[in-house]
Amino acid sequence: MAESIAIKPARHRLPVRILVAASAGNALEWFDWTIYATFSIYFATAFFPSGNDTLAQINTFATYALAFFFRPLGGLLLGRFADLKGRKPAMLLTIVLMAGGSLAIAVLPTFGQVGWLSPILLLLARVAQGLSLGGEVSNASAYLGEIAPAARRGRYSAFFYISTGSAVLLASVIGFVLSKTMDKADLNSYGWRIPFVVGGMLGFAGFWLRRSLAETEQFEQNKVKAQKVRRPLLTTVREHPKAVGQLVGFTMLSTLCYYTFFSALTPFAVKTRKADADDVFLALSIATALFVLLQYPMGALADRIGRKPQLLVWSAAMAIVIVPLSYLVKPGLGGLLVVFCVGLVLYTAMTSVAPAIMSELFPTELRGIGIGAWYNLTVAVFGGTAPLVISALAGAGASTVFFYYVAACAAISFFVILRLPETRGAELT
Repeated sequence: MAESIAIKPARHRLPVRILVAASAGNALEWFDWTIYATFSIYFATAFFPSGNDTLAQINTFATYALAFFFRPLGGLLLGRFADLKGRKPAMLLTIVLMAGGSLAIAVLPTFGQVGWLSPILLLLARVAQGLSLGGEVSNASAYLGEIAPAARRGRYSAFFYISTGSAVLLASVIGFVLSKTMDKADLNSYGWRIPFVVGGMLGFAGFWLRRSLAETEQFEQNKVKAQKVRRPLLTTVREHPKAVGQLVGFTMLSTLCYYTFFSALTPFAVKTRKADADDVFLALSIATALFVLLQYPMGALADRIGRKPQLLVWSAAMAIVIVPLSYLVKPGLGGLLVVFCVGLVLYTAMTSVAPAIMSELFPTELRGIGIGAWYNLTVAVFGGTAPLVISALAGAGASTVFFYYVAACAAISFFVILRLPETRGAELT
């Protein structure tokens, strides 16, 4: 009698090198955007007239916010480029733009040297980075979503914010080291330029890594279909209005969480609540390390239990805790640790599966432009203005209003997520 032989399925091995290469550009993008926000307390008066530090800070954040409004344009143009020409060439282009912008900021002349030409050049560098980031998020998300097996898309997606968190951690560690080893005068004079030089160097490394990437099979199979789409942005609204609304609904809270904890809270804690800069950078560094470590476990959990349970817990918890957390932003390392750790641990429920969720909303021929345009428009409206809003409210003596605003957006996102279809294990269309 013939014996039956049980054949064990081969154990899946993550293509770590490919995932790191795909995420490398995203790491650079967020490193550069984070150092701009966190080091703004040192270079604000370099690019704007001195004498009124608060006004200089607001002008610096206004430049930050204006650059954000070029993200939707970058998402539209580079997202369509990725749908027509491929994910790989689009991701190579975005990393070149971002690295160039970072190096430009590192060598820009100050207001005292060239007058108003200085902030104009700063804005141009930021515009290049805004266009780049608009394309990077959508194209890297589409790439990760398209190369992942359906049952492991959460795990693959986790690398997107592993790279982001690692880059932000590097930025905060650099901030901590520089604040400990350099006096304030040196930081204001030239020390703030150092992290922008680092960003440019990271860009060269990221470009080299991405050259080895292969194009996705999904793109190759659908590029002819993409070429036949006329008015692609209008098509996303006409044929996928629910997907557009859902993307806007949960991105609103996601971007507010990101810019609250990774960007806006740092100058707010130092300037408004008079917290020690060393304590703020240390607390952010510790919380960010925890944020990175939890990405993969949370992505794997989403592959087991689904996307919606995680997103509902995240949005509900943010609606409840964000205002109480704001009262702990004050001098003292303990309170700052609680604020950053609680906020960023909750945020991992979203970030670990963000590329998967966004990729699952649109078909391949519209995935780049669908994510690129609507995600980045939402980020521009809610994320790009976050540091400016919190600084302006603090200047008006109403700083806590910002956290009620975040809580209200969290409640809206919760009800949007309730209507989100569960896509765990679904094949991409």
